[in-house]
Amino acid sequence: MIARMAHLLIFGLGYTAKRIAAAASAQGWSVDATGSAGNVDFTDRNAVLAALEKATHILSSVPPDRESGLDPVLENYGEALAGGALFYLSSTGVYGDQDGAWVDEASPTGTGRRNARSDADAAWMTKGARVFRLPGIYGPGRSALDRVRDGKARRIDMPNQVFSRVHVDDIVSGVMAAMTDDAPPGAYNLGDDLPASGNAVTEHACRLLGQDPPPLQTLEEANLSKMALGFYSENRRVANGKAKRVLGWQPQYPTYVEGLAAL
Repeated sequence: MIARMAHLLIFGLGYTAKRIAAAASAQGWSVDATGSAGNVDFTDRNAVLAALEKATHILSSVPPDRESGLDPVLENYGEALAGGALFYLSSTGVYGDQDGAWVDEASPTGTGRRNARSDADAAWMTKGARVFRLPGIYGPGRSALDRVRDGKARRIDMPNQVFSRVHVDDIVSGVMAAMTDDAPPGAYNLGDDLPASGNAVTEHACRLLGQDPPPLQTLEEANLSKMALGFYSENRRVANGKAKRVLGWQPQYPTYVEGLAAL
């Protein structure tokens, strides 16, 4: 177990990291963070180095730069990360397309469309980080319920397409379990127990809201963004057994049914 005076530095205080920060603070941790809502200016090297000097735990949720493909945290502060326990929020996109097959932490990475993310994932692993590979994240204000309410939900006619997903609060519990119990370095998939099609989730959200589901569309008819098209180009199921075994993690929302009901 960690000492009482744990001090967490978070690089990138986004949707998920904000909730991790709140959970850590609720447990009595001191928390510093970069980002627009944080208290440390990422570009102020002296301020970041001072925060790193205090940190017992360091979490990065910063993705690779879209233009250069480089990880900004590693590029700017990689040499100063040796002092604390390292944690990194990655993506199950590192596994690429598996034609619907299951992947686990031993599966090959770097074969998909997210080569920069795979490189960053590998670099954090080399530094001894606990790397959390995350599938589609949903939660308050960011779920199929919101897309249905906003008229942005779609159903794509791809009968064999499946995805894994995870409620943001289950990410928080997994990360906090790893931090508080000093989990071994390595990769951990944090996904729910039921990979399912996006259509199934949308249809269930519509039932909960008493609305008719949107019509089925082809990819061409849907006129998706480049990022969304890339999402539909990959098909896999993500196994979560290692996180359960090693972290003692059990998702509070084991499927989208429980997750959407709670929302």
